[in-house]
Amino acid sequence: MIRRAYIAVIDDDESIRESLPDLISMFGHEAEAFSSAEEFLASKLFDQAKCLVLDIAMPGMSGIELQRELAQQGRQIPIVFITAHGDEQVCGRLRRSGTIECLLKPFTDTMLLDALNAVLR
Repeated sequence: MIRRAYIAVIDDDESIRESLPDLISMFGHEAEAFSSAEEFLASKLFDQAKCLVLDIAMPGMSGIELQRELAQQGRQIPIVFITAHGDEQVCGRLRRSGTIECLLKPFTDTMLLDALNAVLR
């Protein structure tokens, strides 16, 4: 059984920020959306995140740069990368670097649920 977790959605796409927290709540978790990596890092909720749903390509700090920043801080937050600008090769490289899951947009509700279940085990 997967316990209720706080999940941060970080994406510059407003439609993703509006829809994914509601979907994640339907999965039984709490979620909050952030428009940038910098906004997430500056938030009071930064220390509570048990998982990130993180866009790869964003203005400012990219998702991959945020992953590196968290590693430099010694933070081990599981990440589900999402991208509209990648392909399976990009996702393959991310998986080999320790990312548990990478989803290409558009993805289904089931794909997201499976990815969250995998990282929250």
